[in-house]
Amino acid sequence: MEALPKVLEADERSPESKDLLPSQTASSLCISSRSESVWTTTPRSNWEIYRKPIVIMSVGGAILLFGVVITCLAYTLDLGEKSQAVLRMMGPAFLSLGLMMLVCGLVWVPIIKKKQKQRQKSVFFQSLKSFFLNR
Repeated sequence: MEALPKVLEADERSPESKDLLPSQTASSLCISSRSESVWTTTPRSNWEIYRKPIVIMSVGGAILLFGVVITCLAYTLDLGEKSQAVLRMMGPAFLSLGLMMLVCGLVWVPIIKKKQKQRQKSVFFQSLKSFFLNR
């Protein structure tokens, strides 16, 4: 029978296996927004909370305005047949994409507000629970 190979030390491992090892840094513990509430206790500013929806709404509004401009140009300017056909297809596409992003950002804001209220309630009830259980 062949002897089983010994376990490789950390320095002898291949780069691929080092990538698969879990990192022990604090930043890797707080990857998703769900885990941030568990690991961070410092209060976050309104910009940190609402940054993503604001960016999504801004980009969506810009794309929507771009779609409006392209659509207006397609129907008001006398361009070549191919150019008009392309602008008449691209204008509504940008309109719908911009509107979709704008609405997603607008819907995201109340969801974040609701999560903030739930988080405050859960922290309050956890403190009450720990107060009565530690007596």
